[in-house]
Amino acid sequence: MEKQKTSPKNIGKESISSPRELILHNDDVNTFDFVIQSLIEVCKHEPEQAEQCAMIVHSKGKCTIKTAPYAELEPMGMELSNRGLSATID
Repeated sequence: MEKQKTSPKNIGKESISSPRELILHNDDVNTFDFVIQSLIEVCKHEPEQAEQCAMIVHSKGKCTIKTAPYAELEPMGMELSNRGLSATID
């Protein structure tokens, strides 16, 4: 199977609409309860899902907490950062 090349002019548009991952990274500052509450409020996780993500972040160092187009993830990532959490979009 041949790989399809993406020309530079298509990268921006494709990266905005293509599904991306919002990743939460571990830190030694925030409590489990704060992380769980933030995931519920910002990412609209169910409590059980938020708790599972917090445990994965704690044990593995990071966890994909949401997959969606960049435009949807960017405000969530900013809000998590505003709360002192470390989140990136890949």
